[in-house]
Amino acid sequence: MALGFLGRLKEGLSRSTQKLTGGISAVFVRRKLDDAALEELEELLLGADLGPQAASSIVANFRRSRFGRDVTDSEVKEALAEEIAAILEPVAIPLVLDPARRPHVVLVVGVNGTGKTTTIGKLALQYREQGLRPVLVAGDTFRAAAVEQLQIWGERTGAPVIAGPPNADAAGLAFDALTKAQAEGANVLLIDTAGRLHNKGALMEELAKIIRVLRKQDPTAPHSVLLVLDATTGHNAIEQVRVFKEMVDVTGLIVTKLDGSARGGIVVALAEDFGLPVHAVGVGEQAGDLRPFSAMDFAKGLVGA
Repeated sequence: MALGFLGRLKEGLSRSTQKLTGGISAVFVRRKLDDAALEELEELLLGADLGPQAASSIVANFRRSRFGRDVTDSEVKEALAEEIAAILEPVAIPLVLDPARRPHVVLVVGVNGTGKTTTIGKLALQYREQGLRPVLVAGDTFRAAAVEQLQIWGERTGAPVIAGPPNADAAGLAFDALTKAQAEGANVLLIDTAGRLHNKGALMEELAKIIRVLRKQDPTAPHSVLLVLDATTGHNAIEQVRVFKEMVDVTGLIVTKLDGSARGGIVVALAEDFGLPVHAVGVGEQAGDLRPFSAMDFAKGLVGA
């Protein structure tokens, strides 16, 4: 029987955090939560990519509330899930389109290979299923594969795709697309962008130009700037957030590829370090594999609770 979304999320996270879940089981069969145990727990959390700030905070809470008590591995996992969920809850914020915006302009950014184009396609399909009218922009004009992929999603969803010739001006495409979306009364404009981080200066200028040109049409655009992160990159995701926050006003995150090879603990580190909304997580290639982020579901999957 095929696993549902939550089952696949839990499976993917548990595979990626075997060291954490196995370590907890090995350390806490039944023992006192003493200094040595807390030190081992902190090492396990750091090894699972939760980051030093989150690991230290969680261990401090364990010390305050449970120090000196006999605990089992299952009790530790349940308590750990609650601690992690408490960190994640403030950032578990769905992406809500503003109905007063026609369209609500969403700029999608991220390093090439993180799943930006696929994420746009999945969002477009979900919006179509809600009865909304999305328009897509193939703004990663240097990668023919990205343009083709978005056109396939456009055909699949019945959403118009604005594309140009190879190496076309992405800002010009965005301007044309916004004009079309306004004329047609579209609800949302989803703009794909390049992610050539090795050429940061050029990429920064390109993104700035897209925003500048959009604001000639709508001074409030873009209304959302989504950064798509590949969870398999672990702590490299933190550097990506820092870099893209320098370039654009990132308003929220989407974390992809939580499908078994991921290092899911990094989402906790991102929440502690940046506090940016995590709108959704993805566990596979199908449209239904992108879902709103749930703090407790994620936390339980991460610790095997």
